[in-house]
Amino acid sequence: MNTYENPDSPKNGFTTKVWTAVAIAASVIVVLLLLWKAVNVLFLILAGAILSVYFHGLAGLLRRRLSVPKKFSLSLSVGITVLFLGGLFALVGARIAEEATSFAEQLPKFIDDASAYVQQNKEVKSIFEEVKSSQTMEKVTPYLTKFFNSSFGFLGDIYVVIFIGVFFTASPVQYKKGMVKLLPAGARREGSEIIELISGNLKAWLKGMLFSMLVVFVLTAIGLVCLGVNLWLILAIIAGLLSFIPNFGPVIAIIPAALVALSQSPETALWVILLYCLVQLIESSFVMPLVQQKLIETPPALLIITQVFMGVWLGGWGVVLATPILVIVMVMVENLYIKKQDRKEKNEQDSLHVG
Repeated sequence: MNTYENPDSPKNGFTTKVWTAVAIAASVIVVLLLLWKAVNVLFLILAGAILSVYFHGLAGLLRRRLSVPKKFSLSLSVGITVLFLGGLFALVGARIAEEATSFAEQLPKFIDDASAYVQQNKEVKSIFEEVKSSQTMEKVTPYLTKFFNSSFGFLGDIYVVIFIGVFFTASPVQYKKGMVKLLPAGARREGSEIIELISGNLKAWLKGMLFSMLVVFVLTAIGLVCLGVNLWLILAIIAGLLSFIPNFGPVIAIIPAALVALSQSPETALWVILLYCLVQLIESSFVMPLVQQKLIETPPALLIITQVFMGVWLGGWGVVLATPILVIVMVMVENLYIKKQDRKEKNEQDSLHVG
Protein backbone atom coordinates (compact mmCIF):
# COMPACT_ATOMS: atom_id res chain seq x y z
CA MET A 1 0.00 0.00 0.00
CA ASN A 2 1.46 3.35 -1.04
CA THR A 3 1.33 5.83 1.86
CA TYR A 4 3.20 8.60 0.07
CA GLU A 5 1.40 11.96 0.09
CA ASN A 6 2.19 14.71 -2.34
CA PRO A 7 3.40 17.77 -0.35
CA ASP A 8 1.79 19.99 -2.98
CA SER A 9 -1.64 18.40 -2.50
CA PRO A 10 -4.49 20.71 -1.33
CA LYS A 11 -4.76 18.77 1.92
CA ASN A 12 -1.10 19.32 2.85
CA GLY A 13 -1.29 22.96 1.75
CA PHE A 14 -4.25 23.55 4.06
CA THR A 15 -2.45 21.80 6.97
CA THR A 16 0.63 23.98 6.46
CA LYS A 17 -1.49 27.14 6.50
CA VAL A 18 -3.24 26.02 9.70
CA TRP A 19 0.04 25.31 11.47
CA THR A 20 1.49 28.62 10.23
CA ALA A 21 -1.54 30.50 11.58
CA VAL A 22 -1.26 28.66 14.92
CA ALA A 23 2.46 29.49 15.16
CA ILE A 24 1.82 33.19 14.42
CA ALA A 25 -1.05 33.33 16.93
CA ALA A 26 1.09 31.62 19.59
CA SER A 27 3.97 34.04 18.93
CA VAL A 28 1.65 37.04 19.23
CA ILE A 29 0.20 35.69 22.50
CA VAL A 30 3.68 35.11 23.93
CA VAL A 31 4.78 38.64 22.97
CA LEU A 32 1.63 40.14 24.50
CA LEU A 33 2.14 38.15 27.72
CA LEU A 34 5.75 39.32 27.92
CA LEU A 35 4.65 42.93 27.38
CA TRP A 36 1.94 42.50 30.02
CA LYS A 37 4.46 41.23 32.55
CA ALA A 38 7.08 43.83 31.59
CA VAL A 39 4.69 46.77 31.30
CA ASN A 40 6.11 48.45 34.43
CA VAL A 41 9.55 48.34 32.82
CA LEU A 42 8.09 49.96 29.69
CA PHE A 43 6.73 52.74 31.89
CA LEU A 44 10.19 53.29 33.38
CA ILE A 45 11.55 53.52 29.82
CA LEU A 46 8.88 56.16 29.06
CA ALA A 47 9.86 58.09 32.19
CA GLY A 48 13.50 57.96 31.08
CA ALA A 49 12.48 59.22 27.64
CA ILE A 50 10.62 62.15 29.26
CA LEU A 51 13.76 62.99 31.25
CA SER A 52 15.68 62.98 27.97
CA VAL A 53 13.02 65.24 26.42
CA TYR A 54 13.57 67.69 29.30
CA PHE A 55 17.34 67.83 28.76
CA HIS A 56 16.98 68.26 24.99
CA GLY A 57 14.27 70.89 25.45
CA LEU A 58 16.48 72.91 27.78
CA ALA A 59 19.42 72.42 25.39
CA GLY A 60 17.31 73.79 22.52
CA LEU A 61 16.40 76.86 24.59
CA LEU A 62 20.05 77.48 25.46
CA ARG A 63 21.07 76.99 21.82
CA ARG A 64 18.58 79.60 20.65
CA ARG A 65 19.44 82.10 23.38
CA LEU A 66 23.21 81.70 23.49
CA SER A 67 23.96 80.50 19.92
CA VAL A 68 26.14 77.65 21.15
CA PRO A 69 26.83 74.32 19.34
CA LYS A 70 24.32 71.51 19.80
CA LYS A 71 26.60 69.14 21.74
CA PHE A 72 27.79 71.93 24.02
CA SER A 73 24.21 73.07 24.70
CA LEU A 74 23.24 69.53 25.70
CA SER A 75 26.15 69.27 28.13
CA LEU A 76 25.28 72.75 29.38
CA SER A 77 21.65 71.76 30.01
CA VAL A 78 22.72 68.77 32.11
CA GLY A 79 25.30 70.87 33.97
CA ILE A 80 22.85 73.70 34.69
CA THR A 81 20.26 71.23 36.00
CA VAL A 82 22.78 69.54 38.29
CA LEU A 83 24.12 72.90 39.53
CA PHE A 84 20.61 74.25 40.09
CA LEU A 85 19.55 71.21 42.12
CA GLY A 86 22.84 71.23 44.02
CA GLY A 87 22.59 74.96 44.74
CA LEU A 88 18.96 74.64 45.79
CA PHE A 89 19.84 71.81 48.13
CA ALA A 90 22.74 73.83 49.56
CA LEU A 91 20.51 76.86 50.19
CA VAL A 92 17.35 75.27 51.54
CA GLY A 93 18.23 71.57 51.71
CA ALA A 94 18.79 71.69 55.46
CA ARG A 95 15.45 73.46 55.97
CA ILE A 96 13.64 70.96 53.73
CA ALA A 97 15.25 68.00 55.49
CA GLU A 98 14.41 69.48 58.90
CA GLU A 99 10.76 70.07 57.98
CA ALA A 100 10.44 66.66 56.31
CA THR A 101 11.84 64.96 59.42
CA SER A 102 9.60 67.03 61.66
CA PHE A 103 6.56 66.18 59.55
CA ALA A 104 7.37 62.47 59.67
CA GLU A 105 7.89 62.56 63.44
CA GLN A 106 4.72 64.56 64.11
CA LEU A 107 2.53 62.66 61.67
CA PRO A 108 1.11 60.33 64.39
CA LYS A 109 0.21 63.43 66.46
CA PHE A 110 -1.43 65.08 63.44
CA ILE A 111 -3.50 61.94 62.88
CA ASP A 112 -4.45 61.77 66.57
CA ASP A 113 -5.54 65.42 66.51
CA ALA A 114 -7.60 64.76 63.40
CA SER A 115 -9.16 61.67 65.03
CA ALA A 116 -10.04 63.69 68.13
CA TYR A 117 -11.71 66.33 65.99
CA VAL A 118 -13.63 63.64 64.11
CA GLN A 119 -14.87 62.14 67.38
CA GLN A 120 -16.15 65.53 68.53
CA ASN A 121 -18.00 66.26 65.28
CA LYS A 122 -20.99 63.93 64.74
CA GLU A 123 -21.43 64.63 61.01
CA VAL A 124 -17.78 64.11 60.21
CA LYS A 125 -17.68 61.05 62.49
CA SER A 126 -20.50 59.30 60.62
CA ILE A 127 -18.76 59.88 57.27
CA PHE A 128 -15.44 58.69 58.69
CA GLU A 129 -16.97 55.51 60.13
CA GLU A 130 -18.59 54.74 56.77
CA VAL A 131 -15.25 55.15 54.99
CA LYS A 132 -13.49 53.09 57.67
CA SER A 133 -16.01 50.23 57.47
CA SER A 134 -14.59 46.77 56.74
CA GLN A 135 -16.43 46.43 53.44
CA THR A 136 -15.08 49.72 52.14
CA MET A 137 -11.53 48.91 53.22
CA GLU A 138 -11.74 45.45 51.64
CA LYS A 139 -12.62 47.08 48.33
CA VAL A 140 -10.04 49.86 48.54
CA THR A 141 -7.04 47.95 49.97
CA PRO A 142 -6.17 45.96 46.80
CA TYR A 143 -6.14 49.18 44.74
CA LEU A 144 -4.00 51.01 47.30
CA THR A 145 -1.56 48.08 47.39
CA LYS A 146 -1.36 48.14 43.59
CA PHE A 147 -0.93 51.93 43.57
CA PHE A 148 2.09 51.91 45.86
CA ASN A 149 3.70 48.94 44.10
CA SER A 150 6.75 49.52 41.91
CA SER A 151 9.09 47.45 39.80
CA PHE A 152 12.32 47.78 41.81
CA GLY A 153 11.23 49.88 44.79
CA PHE A 154 10.97 53.66 44.68
CA LEU A 155 14.70 54.41 44.78
CA GLY A 156 15.40 51.57 42.35
CA ASP A 157 12.82 52.97 39.92
CA ILE A 158 14.36 56.45 40.14
CA TYR A 159 17.82 55.01 39.47
CA VAL A 160 16.55 53.11 36.40
CA VAL A 161 14.77 56.21 35.07
CA ILE A 162 17.90 58.37 35.44
CA PHE A 163 20.07 55.64 33.90
CA ILE A 164 17.78 55.28 30.87
CA GLY A 165 17.35 59.06 30.58
CA VAL A 166 21.12 59.60 30.43
CA PHE A 167 21.53 57.10 27.58
CA PHE A 168 18.57 58.53 25.66
CA THR A 169 19.99 62.02 26.16
CA ALA A 170 23.47 61.04 24.98
CA SER A 171 22.42 59.46 21.66
CA PRO A 172 18.73 60.04 20.83
CA VAL A 173 19.26 59.72 17.05
CA GLN A 174 20.56 56.18 17.42
CA TYR A 175 17.48 55.05 19.35
CA LYS A 176 15.13 56.90 17.00
CA LYS A 177 16.72 55.22 13.95
CA GLY A 178 16.40 51.86 15.68
CA MET A 179 12.68 52.40 16.27
CA VAL A 180 12.13 53.55 12.69
CA LYS A 181 13.96 50.52 11.27
CA LEU A 182 11.49 48.23 13.04
CA LEU A 183 8.73 49.65 10.83
CA PRO A 184 7.97 48.46 7.26
CA ALA A 185 9.98 50.31 4.62
CA GLY A 186 6.94 52.17 3.31
CA ALA A 187 6.00 53.45 6.78
CA ARG A 188 9.42 54.61 7.96
CA ARG A 189 9.13 58.19 6.73
CA GLU A 190 5.73 58.64 8.34
CA GLY A 191 6.96 56.90 11.50
CA SER A 192 9.90 59.28 11.76
CA GLU A 193 7.57 62.28 11.39
CA ILE A 194 5.24 60.96 14.08
CA ILE A 195 8.16 60.43 16.48
CA GLU A 196 9.16 64.08 15.94
CA LEU A 197 5.56 65.19 16.59
CA ILE A 198 5.40 63.14 19.78
CA SER A 199 8.71 64.60 20.92
CA GLY A 200 7.50 68.15 20.23
CA ASN A 201 4.22 67.59 22.10
CA LEU A 202 6.02 66.04 25.08
CA LYS A 203 8.39 69.03 25.19
CA ALA A 204 5.46 71.46 25.19
CA TRP A 205 3.63 69.41 27.82
CA LEU A 206 6.69 69.12 30.07
CA LYS A 207 7.47 72.84 29.76
CA GLY A 208 3.90 73.67 30.75
CA MET A 209 3.88 71.22 33.66
CA LEU A 210 7.14 72.57 35.09
CA PHE A 211 5.74 76.10 34.89
CA SER A 212 2.50 74.93 36.51
CA MET A 213 4.41 73.21 39.33
CA LEU A 214 6.40 76.39 39.98
CA VAL A 215 3.24 78.52 40.09
CA VAL A 216 1.52 76.11 42.49
CA PHE A 217 4.58 75.98 44.75
CA VAL A 218 4.97 79.78 44.91
CA LEU A 219 1.27 80.53 45.49
CA THR A 220 0.92 77.77 48.08
CA ALA A 221 4.06 78.88 49.93
CA ILE A 222 2.90 82.50 50.06
CA GLY A 223 -0.57 81.47 51.25
CA LEU A 224 0.70 79.13 53.96
CA VAL A 225 3.14 81.75 55.26
CA CYS A 226 0.34 84.35 55.40
CA LEU A 227 -1.86 81.89 57.31
CA GLY A 228 0.95 81.11 59.74
CA VAL A 229 0.94 77.36 59.03
CA ASN A 230 3.84 75.35 60.39
CA LEU A 231 6.07 73.34 58.00
CA TRP A 232 4.97 75.59 55.14
CA LEU A 233 8.02 74.88 52.97
CA ILE A 234 7.68 71.08 52.83
CA LEU A 235 3.91 71.41 52.35
CA ALA A 236 4.40 73.82 49.44
CA ILE A 237 6.97 71.48 47.88
CA ILE A 238 4.54 68.56 48.19
CA ALA A 239 1.80 70.66 46.54
CA GLY A 240 4.12 71.69 43.71
CA LEU A 241 5.36 68.16 43.03
CA LEU A 242 1.87 66.60 43.17
CA SER A 243 0.52 69.17 40.71
CA PHE A 244 2.45 67.11 38.14
CA ILE A 245 -0.50 64.70 38.42
CA PRO A 246 -3.58 66.52 37.07
CA ASN A 247 -6.93 66.17 38.89
CA PHE A 248 -5.77 63.80 41.64
CA GLY A 249 -2.45 65.37 42.68
CA PRO A 250 -3.93 68.59 44.13
CA VAL A 251 -6.53 66.58 46.08
CA ILE A 252 -3.82 64.37 47.61
CA ALA A 253 -1.73 67.46 48.46
CA ILE A 254 -4.54 68.87 50.62
CA ILE A 255 -4.39 65.93 53.06
CA PRO A 256 -0.99 66.61 54.73
CA ALA A 257 -1.62 70.36 54.72
CA ALA A 258 -5.04 69.92 56.35
CA LEU A 259 -3.57 67.58 58.98
CA VAL A 260 -0.85 70.09 59.91
CA ALA A 261 -3.32 73.01 59.97
CA LEU A 262 -5.89 71.06 62.00
CA SER A 263 -3.28 70.50 64.70
CA GLN A 264 -3.21 74.31 65.06
CA SER A 265 -6.98 74.94 64.85
CA PRO A 266 -10.04 73.88 62.83
CA GLU A 267 -10.32 77.41 61.46
CA THR A 268 -6.76 77.27 60.14
CA ALA A 269 -7.52 73.92 58.48
CA LEU A 270 -10.58 75.45 56.80
CA TRP A 271 -8.54 78.40 55.51
CA VAL A 272 -5.84 76.04 54.23
CA ILE A 273 -8.42 73.97 52.32
CA LEU A 274 -9.83 77.18 50.82
CA LEU A 275 -6.28 78.27 49.90
CA TYR A 276 -5.59 75.01 48.07
CA CYS A 277 -8.91 75.26 46.23
CA LEU A 278 -8.08 78.84 45.20
CA VAL A 279 -4.60 77.84 43.97
CA GLN A 280 -6.11 74.97 42.01
CA LEU A 281 -8.70 77.33 40.50
CA ILE A 282 -5.97 79.77 39.40
CA GLU A 283 -3.85 76.93 38.00
CA SER A 284 -6.71 75.33 36.06
CA SER A 285 -8.22 78.62 34.84
CA PHE A 286 -5.12 80.58 33.82
CA VAL A 287 -2.03 78.34 33.75
CA MET A 288 -3.36 75.15 32.14
CA PRO A 289 -5.04 76.94 29.20
CA LEU A 290 -1.59 78.35 28.32
CA VAL A 291 -0.17 74.82 28.50
CA GLN A 292 -2.93 73.32 26.34
CA GLN A 293 -2.48 75.89 23.53
CA LYS A 294 0.56 74.05 22.16
CA LEU A 295 -0.84 70.55 22.63
CA ILE A 296 -3.31 68.36 20.82
CA GLU A 297 -6.61 68.94 22.58
CA THR A 298 -7.15 66.30 25.29
CA PRO A 299 -10.69 66.20 26.71
CA PRO A 300 -10.61 66.43 30.56
CA ALA A 301 -12.98 63.47 30.96
CA LEU A 302 -10.72 61.33 28.77
CA LEU A 303 -7.72 62.30 30.91
CA ILE A 304 -9.53 61.28 34.12
CA ILE A 305 -10.60 57.97 32.55
CA THR A 306 -7.01 57.33 31.47
CA GLN A 307 -5.70 58.14 34.97
CA VAL A 308 -8.20 55.84 36.66
CA PHE A 309 -7.54 53.00 34.20
CA MET A 310 -3.76 53.34 34.44
CA GLY A 311 -3.88 53.67 38.24
CA VAL A 312 -5.97 50.53 38.69
CA TRP A 313 -3.93 48.57 36.15
CA LEU A 314 -0.38 49.77 36.82
CA GLY A 315 -0.41 51.63 40.12
CA GLY A 316 1.47 54.84 40.91
CA TRP A 317 3.53 55.00 37.72
CA GLY A 318 0.35 54.63 35.70
CA VAL A 319 -1.23 57.70 37.34
CA VAL A 320 1.96 59.77 37.08
CA LEU A 321 2.49 58.96 33.39
CA ALA A 322 -1.16 58.90 32.32
CA THR A 323 -0.99 62.39 30.78
CA PRO A 324 2.09 61.83 28.56
CA ILE A 325 0.66 58.46 27.53
CA LEU A 326 -2.58 60.16 26.51
CA VAL A 327 -0.59 62.81 24.61
CA ILE A 328 1.28 60.07 22.71
CA VAL A 329 -1.92 58.17 21.90
CA MET A 330 -3.69 61.36 20.76
CA VAL A 331 -0.82 62.27 18.43
CA MET A 332 -0.83 58.79 16.91
CA VAL A 333 -4.62 58.67 16.50
CA GLU A 334 -4.63 62.18 15.03
CA ASN A 335 -1.97 61.38 12.41
CA LEU A 336 -2.58 57.70 11.69
CA TYR A 337 -6.36 57.75 11.58
CA ILE A 338 -8.19 61.09 11.81
CA LYS A 339 -6.11 63.02 9.25
CA LYS A 340 -6.18 60.08 6.84
CA GLN A 341 -9.95 59.79 7.22
CA ASP A 342 -10.32 63.54 6.60
CA ARG A 343 -8.18 63.31 3.44
CA LYS A 344 -10.16 60.29 2.26
CA GLU A 345 -13.49 62.09 2.78
CA LYS A 346 -12.15 65.20 1.04
CA ASN A 347 -10.97 63.15 -1.95
CA GLU A 348 -14.35 61.43 -2.16
CA GLN A 349 -16.15 64.77 -2.09
CA ASP A 350 -13.80 66.19 -4.75
CA SER A 351 -14.39 63.16 -6.98
CA LEU A 352 -18.16 63.59 -6.62
CA HIS A 353 -17.92 67.28 -7.59
CA VAL A 354 -15.79 66.42 -10.61
CA GLY A 355 -18.20 63.66 -11.62
